[in-house]
Amino acid sequence: MTRTGGAVLPAGWTLEEIRDVSGDRGAVPLDTDRVVTGWPDQDERLRPEIVLDFHGLCIVKAADDPLWYMGSLTEDGSVICWSIYDDLHEALRGL
Repeated sequence: MTRTGGAVLPAGWTLEEIRDVSGDRGAVPLDTDRVVTGWPDQDERLRPEIVLDFHGLCIVKAADDPLWYMGSLTEDGSVICWSIYDDLHEALRGL
């Protein structure tokens, strides 16, 4: 993992690479100090290790979980996930 301010990038990835694969030049890592609910169980709280923001869509890597969750950033800064991907590249292409 690479730290960018209070946010974390995935190991082996640069912000430029994330932006290239996603096609979103404004993609940014977010601080992980936020509520993230899982999918398919919206009552499940995830412990975010990485949160990437793509203009309101987020990709989240939870601690101790190999999957990547996609969801929406809410007005209060929490993330509600509604999809799961096996790897980051697949999630970025799914944006």
